[in-house]
Amino acid sequence: MSDLPRKAVTRTAKLAALPLGFAGRATWGLGKRIGGKPAELVAREMQQRTADQLFKTLGELKGGAMKLGQALSVFESALPEEVAGPYRAALTKLQEAAPPLPARTVHSVLAERIGEDWRDYFQEFEDTPAAAASIGQVHRAVWHDGRKVAVKVQYPGAGAALLSDLAQLSRFARLLGPLVPGMDVKPLIKELRDRVTEELDYELEAQAQRHHAVEFADDPDVVIPHVVHQSEQVLVTEWIDGIPLAEIIADGTTEQRDRAGQLLARFLFSGPARTGLLHADPHPGNFRLLPPAARTTADASGAEAGSAEDAEGAEDGSTGSWRLGVMDFGTVDRLPGGLPQTIGDSLRLTLEGDGATVYRLLREEGFVKESIELDPDEVLDYLLPIIAPAQAEEFTFTRSWLREQAARIADPRSPAHQLGRQLNLPPSYVLIHRVTLSTIGVLCQLGATVRLRDELAAWLPGFLPEDAEDAVPTD
Repeated sequence: MSDLPRKAVTRTAKLAALPLGFAGRATWGLGKRIGGKPAELVAREMQQRTADQLFKTLGELKGGAMKLGQALSVFESALPEEVAGPYRAALTKLQEAAPPLPARTVHSVLAERIGEDWRDYFQEFEDTPAAAASIGQVHRAVWHDGRKVAVKVQYPGAGAALLSDLAQLSRFARLLGPLVPGMDVKPLIKELRDRVTEELDYELEAQAQRHHAVEFADDPDVVIPHVVHQSEQVLVTEWIDGIPLAEIIADGTTEQRDRAGQLLARFLFSGPARTGLLHADPHPGNFRLLPPAARTTADASGAEAGSAEDAEGAEDGSTGSWRLGVMDFGTVDRLPGGLPQTIGDSLRLTLEGDGATVYRLLREEGFVKESIELDPDEVLDYLLPIIAPAQAEEFTFTRSWLREQAARIADPRSPAHQLGRQLNLPPSYVLIHRVTLSTIGVLCQLGATVRLRDELAAWLPGFLPEDAEDAVPTD
C-alpha cells in the first residue's frame, strides 16, 4: 500500500466486500459440512477467516472503518467464547497496529505542516511508526532539546475517508450487529460521524491534552504527557514508556490487572470532575501501565518500555505505586459541571430500591419518552444487574458477567429486552453511555477486581446521600 486509499469508489468497494465475504463464507461452510467436515471445526475456520478479512480491510482503509473496528474491539468480552476467540486477536490488533504509511508520505506531511526545515526540530526521527491508528500514525523521535517525543501525523485525506467510510458502514450496520450482542451498531456509527470534525482538529486535541496535563501534573496515579508542538495535521507530545494495556490484558499478572482496572475507573470518573472533560476513546491502545520508576520525559529520563513479565519486578516489586499513562485526547465530551448529577442520583436510588423516584428521574431526563408507560419495579429489575459493580465493596469484572448481561438484554424473549426497547438515550448522554460501556468492556478484558464504589463516592455527584440535596423529592 503506497498511500491512504482516498477515492470513494475504491473504499466503497473494499467495504462492500465485507458483507459479501460474510455471505460467501457461509456458502463455503455449508459445502464443507456437506463434504463431511465437523460443523464445529467448519464454524471455527469460518470465524477465523472472517476475523482475518475484518482486520485486513479495516486496517488497510484506516479512517472510519478502522475507528469502528477499534470501537467494537472493546466489546469482544460480550461475545460467546466460541465466537470471541477468533475475533479477539484480529480486533485487538486494531488498537495499536495497522499497515503504515510510507516514509515519503510522512515526510511530505511534516514538510508541508512544520516547514521544509522540519528535521531541524528533531535530533532523531524514526521513520517506522511506533503505532498506527484510525486517522494518524505515531512516530518516535527526539526533540531538539533532547526530550523523547511522540509525533502524531494525520493521514492525508483522513477527513473525507472518515465520512465516506462511516456512511458506507451505516448501510450494512445490521450485518455487524452479531459482533456485539445487545448493542445497536448504527447509533454507534452515527455518534462516530458526529465526532469526525473534532477528532481531525489537532488544535482542539492539543487544548484538551494540555488541560489534562496541567490538572494531573502532580497526580500520584495518572500520567498525561505534555504537548510539545502542534500544527495542522501534526501533534508532538512527550513520549511515555510503559506496558500497553493490550499486553496487560494478554499476559499481565493479577496485581497488574487489578491496578490497571482501578486506575482506569478512577480516571473515567475523576477526569470530568477535575477538568470538565471526558476522555471519550477508552480503548486499550490509549493507555499504558507505568512501572514505579517510569516518568514522562518532562520529569525524568524514563524507564524503557518492556514486557509485562520484565516489568513485574520493577523497583519495589509492588504494583501499588504503578501509574496509568493516558494518551489521545482527540475525542472528548465537554462537561463543564462534571458528569450529570442525575447519573449519581439514579444509581444511588436504584441501589436503595426507590423505583418510583428513579422512574421519575429517567422520565424527566428523557430516558423514558412521554408516550411510554413503564412499571417502576420492572425498571429496577432491568437496572440492578447492570449496576452490580456499584453495589459491592469490590467487584471482579469478567467476560462471563458481561456475556450474561449482553445475553439478557439481547434475548427477544427476555423481559429486559422488551423493556430496553422502550427506553430512549438522550443525545447529551450518548457519548457518556458509550464511554461507560467501553470502559466496562476493557475492565472485563482485564478481568480486574475493582473498588468501583470508592471511585463513584469520590467523584460522581449525587452518588452519596449527602450529595443528594438537589435530588428529586421522594414524596
